[in-house]
Amino acid sequence: MRLILGLETSCDETAGSVVADGRKILSNVIASQVELHRQYGGVFPEMASRQHVLDVVPVIREALAQAGTEWESLAAIAVTSGPGLVGSLLVGVNIAKGICWATGLPLIGVNHLEAHLYANWLFFPQKGTDDRAAPAAPEFPLVCLIVSGGHTDLVLVTGHGQYRVLGRTLDDAAGEAFDKVARLLGLGYPGGPAIQAVAEDGNPKRFDLPRAWLKDTYDFSFSGLKTAVLRAVKDYGGLPHSGQGRSAATAARSEGNDEKPATRHPRSAAPRARLRKLPLADLAASFQTAVVDVLVAKTSQAAEEFQVKEVLLAGGVASNTLLRERMVARTAVPVRYPPPALCTDNAAMVAAAGYFKHMTGQRDNWDLDVLPRLSLH
Repeated sequence: MRLILGLETSCDETAGSVVADGRKILSNVIASQVELHRQYGGVFPEMASRQHVLDVVPVIREALAQAGTEWESLAAIAVTSGPGLVGSLLVGVNIAKGICWATGLPLIGVNHLEAHLYANWLFFPQKGTDDRAAPAAPEFPLVCLIVSGGHTDLVLVTGHGQYRVLGRTLDDAAGEAFDKVARLLGLGYPGGPAIQAVAEDGNPKRFDLPRAWLKDTYDFSFSGLKTAVLRAVKDYGGLPHSGQGRSAATAARSEGNDEKPATRHPRSAAPRARLRKLPLADLAASFQTAVVDVLVAKTSQAAEEFQVKEVLLAGGVASNTLLRERMVARTAVPVRYPPPALCTDNAAMVAAAGYFKHMTGQRDNWDLDVLPRLSLH
């Protein structure tokens, strides 16, 4: 049994996890910063990195304690090296280097997007059962839709580490669109769960919102949809708060990253009182359905074209109930997705990805650097 300690600090979660053989989760510790950033409507980069510094050592200690293991029992340390917020990434990579220097363990840098994909290999052990009861691992070839706050990628996977990006967003990521529309509607942060909750009581056909089908490509675009929601809000007399001064989105871009941008001022959300006449639930449902329609259509088309055995969902938006239900209904092959706790950022997925790299002899040297705009190749 090979144990990998995974570390994740790419955005606003400080996470540590011990995973056995790339699948079995022995511990999964997450220190979330959601409440810290909620007043800004998104992640404030400098604040995030400072909080990682405070949380990372206690998180690692707790991950080892929950797993009941010591440094001597580990096979390697896997850490997210990109993409993400540069200051946040540096915290994780530097402490991983320090641990490897002190213990002699191999250092493995992991692509955050690849890690999200590997969340589909993980399982939590059940009391009273042995590993023979574990769910079967995904079968290649497969198509994975990675949908998060900063990325929307459709990937053909033919084996471990063998990727072909079929399409990606040309502007806003799906999760970013959820966050921006939620702020526009005064629903708060994070936007995905907020919109899904409000949309449950809404009529998804009330607003005829556009779908960017982008003919003859698997790429995505959600900026036009976001603009259409803004027009609908204006039509009902509600205007979004524009904010003042330098935004955290600008701060994030200046660091070389555009993931989960935030408005600097707590007043970023539109006052709900100004939107009373707006059929909020209907607009939220119409927006959510428009996003899901495009994601499902392109993914199911890719599954058919490339004759894959499975479709995987990954990333924070993969926890969206409508997306899961529509994907299962539309796709001819089995659809697999992680439990919600493994859709958002966590270190178990990093450990899983690190394990499969470790098994093929992949290692990183002390010159491992963070890559805020790293993509999946």
